[in-house]
Amino acid sequence: MRIIWRIFVQDVLHATRNVIAIIVAMGLVIVPALYAWFNIAASWDPYSNTKALKVAVANDDDGYKSDLIPVKVNVGETVVSALRANHDLDWQFVDHDQAVDGVTSGDYYAAIVIPNGFSSDMMTLFSSKVEHAKLEYYVNEKINPIAPEIMDQGAGTVATTIDQTFAKTIGQVGLDLASQVLKYAQSPEMQDYVKSATGNITGARDQLNTAAAQLDAYAGLLGSVNGILDSTNQLLGKSGSAADGARTALDQAVSGANSVSSALSGASGTIGTALSQSAAAYDEVSKQVDEAFANIGTQTDQISKVLATRQADVETMAAAFGAFADATANMAASASSQAVKDVLNAQVQRARDAQTALNGLADAFGRASVGVAGGMADVNQNSDQLKQEIAGARAAVNAVGSDYQSNLKPQLDSLAASLSDATGQTGTVLSALDGVVSNVSGLSDDLGGGVAGLTDVMGKASAALKDSAAKLDDLAGKFSSAVTSGLGDGLSSLSGADPDTIAALLSAPVSVNRVAVFPIANYGSQMAPFYTILSIWVGAIVLAAMLKVTVSDRQKARILGLSALPDSLFEPRTVAGIKIPAPGREAPGNAAPLGILPHHEYLGRYGIFMLLALLQSTLVCLGDIYFLGVQADHVLQFLAVGWLASIVFSNIVYTLTVSFGDIGKAIAVVLLVMQVAGAGGTFPIQTLPGFFQAVYPWLPFPHGIDAMHSAMAGAYGNEYWISMLELAMFLLPSLLLGLVLRAPVMRLNTWVIRNLESTKVM
Repeated sequence: MRIIWRIFVQDVLHATRNVIAIIVAMGLVIVPALYAWFNIAASWDPYSNTKALKVAVANDDDGYKSDLIPVKVNVGETVVSALRANHDLDWQFVDHDQAVDGVTSGDYYAAIVIPNGFSSDMMTLFSSKVEHAKLEYYVNEKINPIAPEIMDQGAGTVATTIDQTFAKTIGQVGLDLASQVLKYAQSPEMQDYVKSATGNITGARDQLNTAAAQLDAYAGLLGSVNGILDSTNQLLGKSGSAADGARTALDQAVSGANSVSSALSGASGTIGTALSQSAAAYDEVSKQVDEAFANIGTQTDQISKVLATRQADVETMAAAFGAFADATANMAASASSQAVKDVLNAQVQRARDAQTALNGLADAFGRASVGVAGGMADVNQNSDQLKQEIAGARAAVNAVGSDYQSNLKPQLDSLAASLSDATGQTGTVLSALDGVVSNVSGLSDDLGGGVAGLTDVMGKASAALKDSAAKLDDLAGKFSSAVTSGLGDGLSSLSGADPDTIAALLSAPVSVNRVAVFPIANYGSQMAPFYTILSIWVGAIVLAAMLKVTVSDRQKARILGLSALPDSLFEPRTVAGIKIPAPGREAPGNAAPLGILPHHEYLGRYGIFMLLALLQSTLVCLGDIYFLGVQADHVLQFLAVGWLASIVFSNIVYTLTVSFGDIGKAIAVVLLVMQVAGAGGTFPIQTLPGFFQAVYPWLPFPHGIDAMHSAMAGAYGNEYWISMLELAMFLLPSLLLGLVLRAPVMRLNTWVIRNLESTKVM
């Protein structure tokens, strides 16, 4: 141990003997740090600096307009407008030829062309033959290996924008159509139609009652008079004309009843859809709040405006629910059934609760907007309070929808069913009238034998007529009550909420809540373990290239207290009749007879290598943390990984150089190249070819990178210490080669060097 220490101390003194030696030593320590820092800084946040990447956009879309929906849809123009406000890439809006030529010449990294039939193809969704809308995407893949991947993300952004725009457009059209229908329902034309339909229903009821009275009279006459056939034939003629009149009136009643049933069914579905969309809207509102508060500090004014806009949207929605509550209350007041009144009053209370919750949410948006503009102190608390208000508002809106589905909607469906039943009964009446006339007309063949049967048929027909008349009377009352209750006003108020806001929410109904496990601050921090471990290995190679790995004969003599090693050490000897060749000058182990053994030289000279390697790793790791700002939740563990890696790597490279000379240095470089590709520091090891996956556990880089990741972001269980142990295990084969297998390897290396030198070239 004393000899090892003396060799180490002399090496330190030699390395600090003069200014040049100190400068070189400092350079050996600084070079690996510069290598790591430049690479980490260069890759700090590349995906946020894509604004200078030029991407051409050419819009050839002609748009679409149908006869059914008189609204022109041009998805291409909408996408271009959205991209003009997008600054993730440098969008260049040119024509088709410029876009393609620009990609070919390298002026643009990529080009997106929207074809002329794009909107038409998208609108085939509503036809029997659906065409898949396609974008033309051109990308220049030779400019940069990573740029095409970034451009693909840009193309994905465009596709997502188109999908959302299409859904928003369809939602907007649907809301506009619903608004027009409700507007027409309140028009004077609709009122006239309602009066006419009610009059037809009432007239049909009177006709049925008249026909029933006549049938009763005929039945009485047939039962009591058999001798006045002429009078009976005249009555039969009148009954035929009365039946014809009744048929005409009933046809009009059937048509009116079918129209009313269809209107009620559409109204019921429209209310349910509107309430469902109102509740679902608050998922997107919550997401916008999260994104807004996440950008506080960089976009304060914009965020304040966004919050103020959401306040206005919510106030509009609150007013809509208030109007809906008023309309429902009016309908409850005019209802004749107590059960119906109870259902409507419960719906009114639910709507009032929703209005109160929405007003509270609007006030919260207002306070948040003012707070952001004035420099909000506690962002997280205000964000949480705002999200609680959003959750409460959603719950209240959900309650309105649930109560509507379970209570009010069944009442509307029952009314529609009554209409349908009444129209069915009317058909029965018409058939019965035909039977009556047919049966009566046949009396002339066998009047005497058919009087009893005819009387029975007339009695049944009269009962059916009276039953249908009663149902038509009930239908007229329900229809009049539904129209005059103000239901149309309530639906109109509910649909009066901002169509743009509802359509925007419908265009993106699903959001991804990304939860980071062991989060890393940025891309530079994610790449720091790989470049740090790599620089430590590079530092070990630099040390092997700049420092001597063997102890000189002069230094050995000084350690022994001699002026020079005796010449007798370099003369051939004969031991037990075997001639032993003399060791060469500067050869390791040539002073073994004097007490300096090969392992003394190996460990003593390695001391200066290990010292400089530790200084390299310390500078690299401290610079990562305090100069570049790399994330390190556990600083001491981060430094410990660097220290252990420097000891392991420097020992491996030193041992290879001591054992194989320049060939050992070449082996160290080959190991470096293999580990750059197969360490898993850039791409997951599972994505690499099978060869690298096979050698992955036998390389030191992956274990050092894993340990450094755990020190940066936290460890699961003992994974940090397991990785450190796996990294330390690489010292065992290195020390085995340097201390045990060194002698035979050195003889082999001497033979190789002798043959190389004989070439006079190598």
